[in-house]
Amino acid sequence: MEDKEEENDPLTFAVIGAAIEVHRVLGPVLLESAYEECLAYEFMERGIDFRRQMVMPVVYKKIKLRDAYRLDFQIQDQLILELKATDRKQEVHEAQLLTYLKLSGIRKGLLINFQVPMLKLGIRRFIM
Repeated sequence: MEDKEEENDPLTFAVIGAAIEVHRVLGPVLLESAYEECLAYEFMERGIDFRRQMVMPVVYKKIKLRDAYRLDFQIQDQLILELKATDRKQEVHEAQLLTYLKLSGIRKGLLINFQVPMLKLGIRRFIM
């Protein structure tokens, strides 16, 4: 699911740059909510258009489950960003991001875990 071509994507690089700045200032010891708040600030400062805590509904037969999922960031309708702050990589986190990509129709996603000594160790890129 990862793609080396994504490394040349300016939007992805801008988002990663903002995340690196947050991690550089705060380090790897806070809760996910703190990183989310600071990353939103960093996006605003850099002029990166985003939506935060977006509800992703699921349709089951004739009912719509409006609050089934809530993604952390949708960036310029082109990229989904899911944040974590955990000392263990878990497959469920990757599955969560893949679900968001499938439900939204957006092709690109980043899973960023801030609980690492160097942020580049906590970044995974995905393409559907």
